[in-house]
Amino acid sequence: MSDSAVTDLAGRTALVTGGASGIGAACARELARRGAVVTVADIDGVGAKALAAEIGGKAWEVDLLDVAALEDLKLETDILVNNAGVQTVSSLVDFPPEKFRTMLALMVEAPFLLVRAALPHMYEHGFGRIINISSVHGLRASPFKSAYVTAKHALEGLSKVTAVEGGPHGVTSNCVSPGYVRTPLVDKQITDQAKAHGIPEKDVVEQILLTESAVKRLIEPAEVAALVGWLTTDAAGMVTGASYTMDGGWSAR
Repeated sequence: MSDSAVTDLAGRTALVTGGASGIGAACARELARRGAVVTVADIDGVGAKALAAEIGGKAWEVDLLDVAALEDLKLETDILVNNAGVQTVSSLVDFPPEKFRTMLALMVEAPFLLVRAALPHMYEHGFGRIINISSVHGLRASPFKSAYVTAKHALEGLSKVTAVEGGPHGVTSNCVSPGYVRTPLVDKQITDQAKAHGIPEKDVVEQILLTESAVKRLIEPAEVAALVGWLTTDAAGMVTGASYTMDGGWSAR
C-alpha cells in the first residue's frame, strides 16, 4: 500500500448508503483509508455511529424508503456510493406487489434522489464520483428475484444517464456489479433459496448461487470496496458509464 493510495482522497467527502454493514461498511473503510471524510448512512443508526467513530467519519441515520423526505435534499459530497439494498426471493405469481414497489423505491428511486441532491455540489466544484453498487443481476436474470433484477437493471440505466449528463462537469458515474458477496444479505438468501428450490441449505451455494461462476467461492466485501476505491481516483477519470462485473466469470457465459 503506497502513501499515495492512502492520501489520494484527502480533502474529499464521501457518502455511503447502507454503510453500517456488508459491502457498504467495506466501502466506507476503504474510502476513509484513502483520506476521505466518510458519512455512513444507514437505517441502523447505532451501527452507523459505531463505524463512523471507527473511521473518523460521520453518521447519518436515514430511512431511504421515506423518499418524500429526500426530494428537497441538498448533499455536499464529492463521492456518492449508492449501496443500500434488500432482497426477496419469491416466484412472480406469489411476489407481494407492495414488496415489489418498496424494493424499487429503495434501490432505484432513492439513488435517483440522492444523485439529484449531490450533483449541484459536484457540478460547482468540477468533480464528482458516483458509484452504484449494482449486481450481476443488473446484467443477468435469475428466477424468483423479479424485484431485485428489475431494480438493478434500472440502476444500471440511471448510472449511464448520470454519466452522460455529468461528464461535461467532471462527474463520473459507474456501476460495480458483483456476484454473490459474503454478507448478511446473502446469508439470508441461502435460507430463502433452499426453501424456494426445495433443497438443503448446504447445497444452495454450489448448486444455485455459484452454478454459473467459474470461480467457486463467494466474493469478499473488501474486494468490492477495492474496486470502488479505484473508481474514485484520478486514474479512473475517463471511466464513466461503465459497469464493472466482479462475478467470478458468471457473465462470461
